[in-house]
Amino acid sequence: MKNKSILLMLVCCFFAQVKAQKQPVDYVNTIIGATTAADGKMFAYDGKTFPGAATPFGLVQLSPDTKTGGDHGPGYSWHHKTIEGFSFTHMSGIGWYGDLGNFLVMPTVGELHTAKGSEEHPEEGYRSRYSHDSEVTEAGYYAVTLDDYRIRTELTVTPRTGIIRFTFPEHAQSRIQIDLARRIGGTSTEQRVEKVDDHTIQGWMRCTPDGGGWGDGYGNANYTVYFYCQFEKPFEKYGVWSVDVPAGLDRKNRLNEDPEWQKQVAAAKVMPMCSEAEGKHLGFYTEFATQAGEQVLMKCGISFVSIDGARNNLEQELPHWNFEKVRKEARKSWNKALSCIEVKGKSERDKRIFYTGLYHTMIDPRCYSDVDGNYVGADGQIHQAKDFVYRTIFSGWDVFRSQFPLQNLINPQLVTDEINSLIQIGDLSGRHYFPRWEFLNAYSGCMVGNPAIAVITDAYVKGIRGFDARKAAEYCENSMKKFGNGEQGFVSGNLSETLEYAYFDWCTGKLWESLGDQDKAQAYYRKGQAYRNVWNPEVRWFQARQSKDRWLNWQGKTVGGQGCVESNPFQQGWFVPHDIEGMKALMGEDFFIQELELFFDRTTKDFLWSDYYNHPNEPDHHVPFLFNYSSKPWLTQKWTRQICKVAYGDDVLGLCGNEDVGQMSAWYILAAVGFHPVCPGSTRYELTSPVFDEAVLKLDRKFYPGKKFVVKALNNSSENVYIQKIWLNGKPLDRLWISHDEIISGGELVFELGDTPNKSLGL
Repeated sequence: MKNKSILLMLVCCFFAQVKAQKQPVDYVNTIIGATTAADGKMFAYDGKTFPGAATPFGLVQLSPDTKTGGDHGPGYSWHHKTIEGFSFTHMSGIGWYGDLGNFLVMPTVGELHTAKGSEEHPEEGYRSRYSHDSEVTEAGYYAVTLDDYRIRTELTVTPRTGIIRFTFPEHAQSRIQIDLARRIGGTSTEQRVEKVDDHTIQGWMRCTPDGGGWGDGYGNANYTVYFYCQFEKPFEKYGVWSVDVPAGLDRKNRLNEDPEWQKQVAAAKVMPMCSEAEGKHLGFYTEFATQAGEQVLMKCGISFVSIDGARNNLEQELPHWNFEKVRKEARKSWNKALSCIEVKGKSERDKRIFYTGLYHTMIDPRCYSDVDGNYVGADGQIHQAKDFVYRTIFSGWDVFRSQFPLQNLINPQLVTDEINSLIQIGDLSGRHYFPRWEFLNAYSGCMVGNPAIAVITDAYVKGIRGFDARKAAEYCENSMKKFGNGEQGFVSGNLSETLEYAYFDWCTGKLWESLGDQDKAQAYYRKGQAYRNVWNPEVRWFQARQSKDRWLNWQGKTVGGQGCVESNPFQQGWFVPHDIEGMKALMGEDFFIQELELFFDRTTKDFLWSDYYNHPNEPDHHVPFLFNYSSKPWLTQKWTRQICKVAYGDDVLGLCGNEDVGQMSAWYILAAVGFHPVCPGSTRYELTSPVFDEAVLKLDRKFYPGKKFVVKALNNSSENVYIQKIWLNGKPLDRLWISHDEIISGGELVFELGDTPNKSLGL
C-alpha cells in the first residue's frame, strides 16, 4: 500500500511538472521593441512594434495608441506617458509615417471630450495617463489601467474581430467613445455611423492619400474600413459628434499636432440621440451609469470589403461574449504557430528573445480577405479568393532578405498565399508588374529594387509551386523593364539601385532557368553582371556613375549618400549576393578579407547606427555571412553570435532598429538556429554558430518530405562560439553551408563548438 502511494505521488509530481513546463507562447513579451526614438536618440532601439493583441497573420491588431501625430508608425511608444485610446488596426515596425490605427475606442467618465487633448494636459481631452506597472503584454492579450479614469481595459482578438473588457469605477457618467476620424499618420477623410439596434452600430471610415497616412500620403494608401460593433450594455444615452472641416483644409499628418485644429475638434457639435450620420470628422459615444468594479464589454468585426463582411466576420468568429474564451483561443493559436520551432538550452532571456522574435515574424503579410474569402482587389472591386488567403503589407526591400526565406521553411503555405496575392495585384491593377512595397493594394513606391522577384524565385527554386509561375516570371520581366539598369547597365547617380537591380536581374534569370527557358535565363544572367559597371579601380570600391564617362563625386567609403539609399558606399558595396566570387575577383582576395574585417572591427560595440556594419538597417544583413567565402570563415561564427547577444534584448529596448515587418527578427531566428542565406534565389544557406543547444524545425508534410530538422550544438556556451566539427545525419561535413534539400529532407545537423577557431574547417 505504501509503495502504491509513493508511485501515485511520483506520477502526480511528473504530470504537475509537465503541466508547469513553459510553452513557446509563454516566452512572448509584446513590449519588446515597442518604442520610437527611445531616449530621444534617433535610430536608437527604434523597434516600432505595437504591444497589443493580434493573432498569427490576422487582419485585426487591437492595440493601445499613445500618439497619433509625428513619425510614430505603430501608434504606441513606451516612453509616452498617456494613452489616446485603443484601435483595431496597426502596422508593425515600419520606419515611414504610419497608417491604420482605425476605429479608436476610449472608455471615459465625466464630461465628454471630443478632442484627444495634449500630452502635457491630458485632462483637456479624452486621453489618460497610465503606468507601465499596470500593463500586461502577452501574445493575443493586452491590459492596462487608465489612471485618470480608474478604468481597467483588456484587449483580445480573433483573426478578424476584437473584444474589449472595461472594468469601470462607480460613476453616474461612464462612457465608451469612438473617434471614427482617427488615423495614424493623418486622418480618415469621411465616415459614416448608423445605430442598428439598442446594442449595435455599423459604418465605415474612408482613408485616402488626401488624409495623409502611409508616407503622409505619398504612399498612395486608399482604403475603407468597415465595422460592425456591438455593446453588451444597451444604449440609453448615446450620440454623435461632428467637427466642421473647412473646405480645402490640408488634413495630412501635421494637423494632428496643430493646436488650433485641436481646438476646433474640441468644439465639435454634439448630437445626442443621433442614430445616423455621415461627415468628415465624426465620433460616437454611448453613456451609462456603473457600479464599482462593473465590467462592460464591446466587440467589433472589421472588414476592408463591406459592412456585411464586417458583420459576417463578427458572427462567424465571435458570436458570443466570453472574453476569456477568446483570450484562450488567441493564446492557443499563437502557441500552435510558434511551436514550428522548438529551442532547448540557453537562458530564459534567450528564449524570450527568440519566441518574441518568432512572434514578430508572424504579424505580416496579414490576412486582407474576409472569412468568406471576399477581398477588395487592386481594381477597387470585390473578388473572392477560393484556394488561397489574400494578403497585404509586403515590405519588400526589407523582407526578401530573411523574413521570406524563414517563412519558406516554417510557413510555406503563407508564402504561396503572398505570391498569389502579388500576382493578383499585378493582374487587377492592370500594371502587370509587382509593387516594391505593397500596402492595402497600393503601389507605395517606397524604397528601391524589385524585391518581389527575389521572394518568388526563392520560393520556386525551393519547391513551393502553388502559383502560376510562368505569369509570375512574365511580371518579373515587366518589373525589371519598369525599374532596372536599362541598356546602359546602371542607374545614373544611384549605387544602391544599380547593385540591387543587378541582383534582381539574376533572380529573374534563375526563375526562367527553373522554367526551362535557357535563352531568357542567360540574357538576365548577363544583366546580373551590371555590378561590375560601378566598380571603380581608382578608388578601389563601388561608386555611383553619372554617365559612362563620369563618376559621381567621391567623398570616401563611409560618407552617407553618394547615390546610396539609407547607407554609404562601404555598406552598400557588399551587395553582390549572386556573384560573390566575381566580387572577390574585382577586389582581390586579400583586399576582400581586409575590408570585411575592418567593416566589423570599426562598428559600434552596441550595434546601434554606424557608418560601418549597421545591423539596425537591412543593406548589411547578409554581410556577416560573407566571411564563409573568405580565408577566415570562423569570423562569421564570431560576429553572428555577438550580434545575437548584443543587438537583441528582452525588454522594450530589445530591437536595435526598426523591426521592419518581421525582417529584423527573422534574421535573429535564422542566425540563432545556425544557418542563414546570403542569396535568396539560391538553395544554399551559410552555416554559423547556433545560439541554442538544440533547435527543432517542424516541417510541413504537405510541402516537404521530412518530418523535422534538428540542429544540435555540443559544448555550447558564451565562450564556445567557434565550430570545431560538423555532422549531417551522422556523417562528417567538411563545408560551412547546407542545401535547402538537405534541410527539408529532415534529419540532424550537429555542431561541436569550442572557444578557439578551427581554422581548417570549410577551407
